[in-house]
Amino acid sequence: MMQECRLTNFQKRHLMDCIKRGDALPIQCNPTSSKQPELAKPTSPPKPCLPVSLLARPHLRPAKVCQAGTAYTRDKFKPKATRDLEREKQRLQNILATGKDKEEHKPQQKPVQKKEEEEIPEPDRFEELVNEIRERKEFLEEMVALGQDKKYRGIILTEISQKLREMEIIDKNRNKEAREAMATNLPVGS
Repeated sequence: MMQECRLTNFQKRHLMDCIKRGDALPIQCNPTSSKQPELAKPTSPPKPCLPVSLLARPHLRPAKVCQAGTAYTRDKFKPKATRDLEREKQRLQNILATGKDKEEHKPQQKPVQKKEEEEIPEPDRFEELVNEIRERKEFLEEMVALGQDKKYRGIILTEISQKLREMEIIDKNRNKEAREAMATNLPVGS
């Protein structure tokens, strides 16, 4: 039977010693040493694993515990003066002396002065277009310096041509208005 179980020589010797002494056969036998196996220390039963949602919920305390604490004790009421009594005395003295309630001079808020005098003139659309064209030319020069001009050249030139077209329209409208203004100012008979 020992040969069928494939026991080590140490295990076989240990079992034969137990039989010779007349002791009960051991339940467990260490395979390579004569060291006695340590008895397992009794451990507390494992705590049940609770889902995270239950652990995150605050624990409820019994009512007696809450009432035993200071949560239910009220602070003693301490009245405070809600108005200035000296000022009230002065006001009543003025009413009795003059028959009228003298209004107190409250600090008046100074109205914020609007800076209408310093109005910024609305920028001229023609000047805006000139600045935009200048910015696009500068951008294109930067891209040429970086070697990226092929990527942006078509887009920038298209935008510049659109701005120039818009400037031409504005110029025509201004010339037309100038001619009309000159025509109205000149006498009809000339």
